[in-house]
Amino acid sequence: MSIEIICREVSRIMRKYDEPDPWKLAEAMGIIVQVMPLGSTDKSCKGFFLRQSRKKHITINSDLPEPIQRIILAHEIGHAVLHHEAAKMKAFHDFALYDTSSQMEYEANLFAAEYLLEDDEVTELLSEDTFFFSVAKELEVPPELLDFKFRILKRKGWLIESPIQSNSNFLKHLSDRGEDT
Repeated sequence: MSIEIICREVSRIMRKYDEPDPWKLAEAMGIIVQVMPLGSTDKSCKGFFLRQSRKKHITINSDLPEPIQRIILAHEIGHAVLHHEAAKMKAFHDFALYDTSSQMEYEANLFAAEYLLEDDEVTELLSEDTFFFSVAKELEVPPELLDFKFRILKRKGWLIESPIQSNSNFLKHLSDRGEDT
């Protein structure tokens, strides 16, 4: 799936629901969100999406800091929007699909970056000669998510380069203590 298609889907969702908060967006979309402890080790599941009996479910690890939970939720909503047919067969979660070769994880990361980070806000912070990592900190996102937004902005015609190259599995490696945000 192309960046343009993913951006169109985010735009469609934003027009339809006019909801910048992923928690409220999930509710408006009829997605059941459950927040529960899933562990606080590096190998703990951060969250997952599944579809069962035509119901969409997202589970988020409550042991994560709120800013990380928000990013995980946006990522899982990306799966709900982009990959709901594939979810009939299996759940999307970090044990099975946070893998550098996973196209679906890459697409869900692009969805989360486009949904959570507004073009104008990112480009305005960058125009202030702010360092890439400072922009990520200001936006309260991991640098890897900002890297995904840079890929989108570049596709939209911005002459922009990220100083890092993120893999699709970056969410798996976020610190449970929020140190990476």
